[in-house]
Amino acid sequence: MTAGGRTGRPPLTEERKAEIRLEIARAAVDLFVAQGVAATTGEQIGQAVGVSARTVWRYFPSKEACVRPLFAAGIEVVAECLRAWRPGQALEEAIGDAVPTDSRLAHSPDRATMGALVRLTRDEPGLRAEWLQSYDEAEPAFARALAERAGLPADDLRPTIQAAMLNAALRAAAEHYAWRVADGTTDPATAEAELTATMRSALAVVAGGLS
Repeated sequence: MTAGGRTGRPPLTEERKAEIRLEIARAAVDLFVAQGVAATTGEQIGQAVGVSARTVWRYFPSKEACVRPLFAAGIEVVAECLRAWRPGQALEEAIGDAVPTDSRLAHSPDRATMGALVRLTRDEPGLRAEWLQSYDEAEPAFARALAERAGLPADDLRPTIQAAMLNAALRAAAEHYAWRVADGTTDPATAEAELTATMRSALAVVAGGLS
């Protein structure tokens, strides 16, 4: 019993809440990929993590929304890479080399699983909405990072346009990889190598306007 007479478990820290959200996200993705979105329930997602369905709904408004932490982590990592982007360094090196090894992504699903998730967004409206929403949220985050790097006001038009270019390139590269595997035009191992090359090529094109 606490000094105020309350009993029970102590409140969760924000760090632990973030961990639970990520655990739920990973479980949801694994289930979506294995059995489809329609066949996946909140109860199944909760069981995979060791929590109740009520806990799942406390953190997320829908089962499709469970993937948000994975997309959000990627946005934060790319934004930090932009802020740390050194003068004279190639953009594809600043972002392409840093993102896969970032500690915040260490517990995310592997690239093949994330590719399968992106493929699901083509035919699952709920997941498609989450996917596109993540890019809506990414653009202003990238713009702020680019403005900070360049010493420009946050509302300057130049970093806003640059962020839109970067955002479009990242999405195009990710979907290019996912669609090619889904359509059977290339095997996953080859597509894995192509994803890296495509991402770097897309970023190299964008860098022409982000000097």
